Amino acid sequence: MTEPVQTNDTDMIQSASGRISVPEIAQRLQIGRLAVYSMLEQGIIPGVRLGRRWIVTRRAYLTWEETCGLHAGNGGPVQGEQSGDGGVGFV
Repeated sequence: MTEPVQTNDTDMIQSASGRISVPEIAQRLQIGRLAVYSMLEQGIIPGVRLGRRWIVTRRAYLTWEETCGLHAGNGGPVQGEQSGDGGVGFV
């Protein structure tokens, strides 16, 4: 009898496709697909537009998700976000 295999984000990074779909992002963030497309267009979620399609690598998305959307290196808010009275702004 074999042990069940546990998966985590690292295993997902090494998946065959290496990409994450817009519906999967929407499900993970618990938002609608249109909101994901809007975040992609604004540069909030890392992705590349290829014709009518958005390509989002699983590695880039998971890195973004782990850092709460902060850009690597500057520690500042993502483009389009504003810090009001100095608060962190986490939900």
